[in-house]
Amino acid sequence: MQYGLLGGKLGHSLSPKIHELFFKYTGLTGNYVLLETELEALPERVKVMRSTYAGSNVTIPHKIAVIPLLDSIAPEAQAIGAVNTIKFTEAGAFGYNTDYFGFGRMLEYNDIAITGKIAVVLGSGGAARAVMKYLADKEAEKIYLVTRDVSSVDKHFLEIAPGCQVIDYAELETVKGDVIINCTPVGMYPKVEASPVSAKVTANFEAAVDLIYNPAETMFLCQAKEAGKKYVNGLFMLVAQAVAAQEIWQGKQYDSDLIVKIMADLERNI
Repeated sequence: MQYGLLGGKLGHSLSPKIHELFFKYTGLTGNYVLLETELEALPERVKVMRSTYAGSNVTIPHKIAVIPLLDSIAPEAQAIGAVNTIKFTEAGAFGYNTDYFGFGRMLEYNDIAITGKIAVVLGSGGAARAVMKYLADKEAEKIYLVTRDVSSVDKHFLEIAPGCQVIDYAELETVKGDVIINCTPVGMYPKVEASPVSAKVTANFEAAVDLIYNPAETMFLCQAKEAGKKYVNGLFMLVAQAVAAQEIWQGKQYDSDLIVKIMADLERNI
């Protein structure tokens, strides 16, 4: 079966390796390729894929642009306003958002509870949408969305998580809570000597989650570690969202042991 990743510039994507390891550990056969596609070529690309591909992942800048090209999209993708996985069948092309499931599975595996908790999300980009939707669905007691410019935040966030409070980084200094989640690229390789917040802010939370996976311990996570807090990087989520895509394509569930196996293999090679 043929699978791929639709996106703009895809040179450093780990997706082919993750799916290759998935096929290795499950014994399934499949081919996963990178499909660099300009925005104007996207409609024709999807049209061709309908008859030649079983499934595809979608990344920047096509997660929103691909939606009108599909026959229907799942409720979580509809609410988030972005698609990162497509399943192609004879009945049509169907969109999903597995970032949502990958994020949730990462929290569950690491015993980070959300229901009734106070959560802070740093950044208002695409990744934050899936995170906010999950936090809202799991009934976090309070959700703060932190951004540099409160006035320019997409109002869609208020639809994703009704009741969330949008604040800036200065206001964050006085907030205490249960989990703080970095959805910004601050601290990502090669600019590793940076954190989106101070050590003092990080210490105000019981757990720190960073969607960045390279480096494995960002400065943000080091701050949490030094404060004796729980901390988790984004590698589990990266693999979990890929496995969630395979679950959609294969019509079968896989346990977290498979995610951990693939993670261990990747960690040896990143």
